[in-house]
Amino acid sequence: MTKLFASLLFTAALLPAQAATLQPEKSDVTFTFKQMGVPVDGKFKKFEAQLDFDAKKPEAGKIAFTVDLGSVSLGDPSFDKELAGATWFDTKRNGKATFVSTGIKATGPGKYDVAGKLTIKGAARDLVVPITVAGGVASGSVPIKRLDFKIGDGEWADTSIVANDVTVKFKLAFAGL
Repeated sequence: MTKLFASLLFTAALLPAQAATLQPEKSDVTFTFKQMGVPVDGKFKKFEAQLDFDAKKPEAGKIAFTVDLGSVSLGDPSFDKELAGATWFDTKRNGKATFVSTGIKATGPGKYDVAGKLTIKGAARDLVVPITVAGGVASGSVPIKRLDFKIGDGEWADTSIVANDVTVKFKLAFAGL
């Protein structure tokens, strides 16, 4: 009986971590930027995430995240339409933003640095996203430079009106995490 139990434990240790399932109704993806020095908050209403993660072996984990850029909202339909246009997100040609992890490193209890590649409007940048995992929720925030991703072309490239700095915040609830 003991050999059978030990064999089962060994086999379970070799199995890959179970993929967690995103619960969009309990999750948020928001962003903040400044326009003429005043903070402006927005959100994305549609996004997907795939997570394969084991806290005992974080370095073996994988994260893929996709945002539907057409789901952007500043709370005003005319602003939302402007953001979807070619000058900003150009959702007709570039409807999705993606982040794909290349590595996960534990930095403390329930805290991780997730390295990966963020792609928006065809521009890809490497970045590290600090996250906290607690109670089935992965949360964090990451600063980006909008002009690195060609967000706000032409007259909107002037950072004295719309700041280059954008903070993206997320709270992603997963079943099975």
